[in-house]
Amino acid sequence: MADAFGDDLFSVFDDEQTTSTKKTSSKTESRVGKVAGTRGRENTESPPGAKTKREAENDGADEVSFGKKAKMETVSSEEINLADLMPKVKVEQVETVEGCTHEVALPADQEYTPLKPRVGKAAKEYPFILDPFQREAILCIDNNQSVLVSAHTSAGKTVCAEYAIALALREKQRVIFTSPIKALSNQKYREMYEEFQDVGLMTGDVTINPTASCLVMTTEILRSMLYRGSEVMREVAWVIFDEIHYMRDAERGVVWEETIILLPDNVHYVFLSATIPNARQFAEWICHLHTQPCHVVYTDYRPTPLQHYIFPAGGDGLHLVVDENGEFREDNFNTAMQVLRDSGDSGASGGGGKWDPRGRRGGTKGPSNVYKIVKMIMERNFQPVIIFSFSKKECEAYALQVSKLDFNTDEEKKLVEEVFSNAIDCLSDEDKKLPQVEHVLPLLKRGIGIHHGGLLPILKEAIEILFSEGLLKALFATETFAMGINMPARTVLFTSARKFDGKDFRWISSGEYIQMSGRAGRRGMDERGIVIFMVDEKMSPAIGKQLLKGSADPLNSAFHLTYNMVLNLLRVEEINPEYMLEKSFYQFQHYRAVPGVVEKMQKLEEMYNSIEIPNEDSVVTYYKIRQQLAKLAKEIEEYVHKPKYCLPFLQPGRLVKVKKGDLDFGWGVVVNFSKKSNVKASTGDLDPLYVVEVLLHCSKESLKNSATEAAKPAEPGEKGEMQVVPVMLNLLTSISSVRLYIPKDLRPYDNRQSMHKSIQEVQKRFPDGLPLLDPIDDMGITDSGLKKVIQKVEAFEHRMYTHPLHTDPSLGAVYTLCEKKAVVAGDIKAAKRELKRARTVLQMDELKCRKRVLRRIGFATSSDVIEVKGRVACEISSADELLLTEMIFNGLFNDLTAEQATALLSCFVFQENASEMPKLTEQLAGPLRQMQECAKRIAKVSAEAKLDVDEDAYLSQFRPHLMDVVYTWANGASFSQICKMTDVFEGSIIRCMRRLEELLRQMCQAAKAIGNTELENKFAVGITKIKRDIVFAASLYL
Repeated sequence: MADAFGDDLFSVFDDEQTTSTKKTSSKTESRVGKVAGTRGRENTESPPGAKTKREAENDGADEVSFGKKAKMETVSSEEINLADLMPKVKVEQVETVEGCTHEVALPADQEYTPLKPRVGKAAKEYPFILDPFQREAILCIDNNQSVLVSAHTSAGKTVCAEYAIALALREKQRVIFTSPIKALSNQKYREMYEEFQDVGLMTGDVTINPTASCLVMTTEILRSMLYRGSEVMREVAWVIFDEIHYMRDAERGVVWEETIILLPDNVHYVFLSATIPNARQFAEWICHLHTQPCHVVYTDYRPTPLQHYIFPAGGDGLHLVVDENGEFREDNFNTAMQVLRDSGDSGASGGGGKWDPRGRRGGTKGPSNVYKIVKMIMERNFQPVIIFSFSKKECEAYALQVSKLDFNTDEEKKLVEEVFSNAIDCLSDEDKKLPQVEHVLPLLKRGIGIHHGGLLPILKEAIEILFSEGLLKALFATETFAMGINMPARTVLFTSARKFDGKDFRWISSGEYIQMSGRAGRRGMDERGIVIFMVDEKMSPAIGKQLLKGSADPLNSAFHLTYNMVLNLLRVEEINPEYMLEKSFYQFQHYRAVPGVVEKMQKLEEMYNSIEIPNEDSVVTYYKIRQQLAKLAKEIEEYVHKPKYCLPFLQPGRLVKVKKGDLDFGWGVVVNFSKKSNVKASTGDLDPLYVVEVLLHCSKESLKNSATEAAKPAEPGEKGEMQVVPVMLNLLTSISSVRLYIPKDLRPYDNRQSMHKSIQEVQKRFPDGLPLLDPIDDMGITDSGLKKVIQKVEAFEHRMYTHPLHTDPSLGAVYTLCEKKAVVAGDIKAAKRELKRARTVLQMDELKCRKRVLRRIGFATSSDVIEVKGRVACEISSADELLLTEMIFNGLFNDLTAEQATALLSCFVFQENASEMPKLTEQLAGPLRQMQECAKRIAKVSAEAKLDVDEDAYLSQFRPHLMDVVYTWANGASFSQICKMTDVFEGSIIRCMRRLEELLRQMCQAAKAIGNTELENKFAVGITKIKRDIVFAASLYL
């Protein structure tokens, strides 16, 4: 059936692979088998994305249009050799006591042998009775088998890690304990050292006793040891990954994956994780990767059950919404939302007022909500409490709001002062007088603490110590406090339900809520933990339930290629970048989807073939005409909806049709329209938005719940209520040429209802539908594009009216069948695309593009042999290795002083948003311009190599906001002087300096690699210039 109007509409029904079934099968097998079963080397001849000539010619050449009743030749499940595709792993259930589940993933060809009970003495005895999940995990470790322990915060996962360390030390083996952040590594080192003594620490900042049997380190250090082929690795028997759920971190998660892939197969693992729903999938990946069994011990058990309350802003009481048995109480939830609505109407205190563009409520008449709750918590004896906010500024503002309250006795005040003065003892007299140090002490004495990334690290640690000793009763913290540090409280309070995640304001996810609320309830001290959730805007019960009762976020891979990874893999003999891609958890998760997609496709095929349409060709032609008309109507609607054309016609009384998603309100009456420029913070847009107030026929039920839900249209036949609803301009689907007279006052019920009768009468008068404004005759739109669209519409309408089916009595029935079949055909096409994606090695194209960039700038040869430049770049892992290497080779650092070079390098490590750009002197602005020129060249080469790199975005990641601060510091200024130069938080300045020191060390190595002693010395001088005083004050945990 020829396609008379050659539009892409029919592509929905095209079949991609119409080559014979047999051919597809063998191709799939050979291509897919390689990916799953063998090493990446063989893949080089014909990578999964590449098509053979024959296949490419055939792609879509003889399209099967679905009018022809041609058999759908979709790739069906028999053709896909799943055995080749799927990782060869099986999972066995292990019987356990109640309270935890235990599964084991093992290679498919291995028989499962039950774990043997321990013979002889335990490697470590505990003074308390172990929980079931701890016993199960320790049994795996005693049997020398890897285990993933997934349990809530403060359930006692560390017990399992300690046992593995004790076992390794007893067997005279080495063990590595890795954690995601340096601060956490310091604390863990402290704990482990007190327990085992034979413990070392390596974090990039600090190295203590690197020959110890147990080494605590950050994952980055372990990664670089593996790439360097460190001797240590030969002696390691166990590696413990703490907080493995951090692997989903978009930026740094990939380091975990690289490390796990690079570790040798004879090492055993203990993974500690918060609760993750796909723990089994992770264990299967470990088993697939290292061909060894990996157990999963999972428990949802909380030693201290939690009660979740909502505090509606402006209210004065708590509403229990989830009790300690985990039941969601919807009635209480709705009551809380009702309070919120009532107080919202009166512009309530503290949380009343309007949103400012950053998504916080302004207006604090009387005591704020936080003040009210904290006071109430203390009166009810629910302290200590952690108060979570989502920005550093908010944290401090809330702490100041309660700074009039005093929670400590005189005795406690003395202790606080003693601990604090001991903590800052190592600082110089001048640093002790820093505003931040002086401001925080009066708060701490009152039992109020602050904890966020902008604090001086030494203060942050002092505050952690005070909190763990029970000397702080209220701690205002950002969510980083919920990361790892084991410092529970009795109560956790959320000051907001929304957070800004770098892109937009959104509700926090149930996973984030679980992680933070897990800090409530101290084992053995509290009967139950209390979580209070401050809500200052309406939330539907569905969102509330999803948030408070939702499941933890799954552990999804955040794997992405980095140049450092590609170069290191080219440098190392035994392994290549393709292998890394194939073995990644990212790829594994896609393989796991294949059987499901195949099954879905089979069902869809059956459905497709079962829909029989009489006289199909003719019906399909008619269907296409109607589809085309619908598409053109949308185009006309877009013209009509442009504010410049339609606003003059939205006078009061105009009839308009309103539809929002599936909610069709039908015809309503325009009352007014207004222009809003700043949108609600959740979108972050600042475009002008037009809101039209329309009188609509709504269901009475939805108006009753308006605190929690938007208005809904009245059901057909229901006696609803006419209500003025604010509607976004884009939800008007039609604008009629009819206008009605509106009563002056729409507040009385009868006046509003009378409009409903008027609309019904107009509809009776126009049985074929209300006349619409004609875009050309009525609205006077003269756009030539619109005229073309209208000509097309006339042509298609002519074809529709003259089509024999148009007047056929059976039209309704066959048309519905045709629509149904079209939807199924679209689903089949989508499933095929999904299958195609799952069967190729992901990111392979990006790898090719990155290699192309490396060849063009001389880092590697066309046969993937690494050049000198590439070897230099391998030394740099904490900043943009390509740009820095280019700068070294272009001699950009040669004419700079050590101070200038150090200041320039600060652009690479400063990652926060600073409000204003400092005015730089020429001695800093000059080098900055040269660096930006160099960066432009790299962006250009990347874009030419087909990488998705935007020059402006690439340049904007090098932030010169602290250049002058670093330059002044390197020239010997005091810390208080440089703090006055910028509005960046003190803690952020220190974090930047510490990263800078790490980068300078790597630059020394890079200069050494090319034998440039002069440059190496320059960077070494840079280190000595910045490494002093409070910026590098030692951690209190060491």
